[in-house]
Parts: sequence; structure tokens; C-alpha cells
Amino acid sequence: MKEASKVLDLESIPCPLNVVKCKLALEKLSLNEALIVHLDKGEPEIMVKRVLKEMKYFFKTIEENQETIKLKILHES
Repeated sequence: MKEASKVLDLESIPCPLNVVKCKLALEKLSLNEALIVHLDKGEPEIMVKRVLKEMKYFFKTIEENQETIKLKILHES
């Protein structure tokens, strides 16, 4: 089955609002869907990654530059 993806752009969104928005988007994710999250590097990246680990989500970096990072988060069944 092909994996669908939703995109959430959180660039320029301050902490902890980016964490809250990410959590809300993950709650709406269904099976076989992935969430692509665009984040600023630094504190936003650190905070979101920490919460994802605490929630036991699998994620990987799919794109990165000096200012931003793009994460792919998979829904755990």
C-alpha cells in the first residue's frame, strides 16, 4: 500500500507552539500516513525531536540545510 503524506510547515513558529501544532497534526494522522514537518534549526528542532521520542514516534531527517530541517514522521500502528 502506498504511503500518503501530509505536510506541516512550522518554519518561523516559536516554541512551544510548534510542538503543540505537531502533536495536534499527529493525532489526526491515520494508518499508512506520514507527516512531513518543516522546522527551524536549533530550539524548535530539539524540542520537536524530544517530544517525538517521548511519544515513541519513528522519524527521520529527509532534508536539512543551515537554517531548516525537514522530518518525516511515521504513524505507528
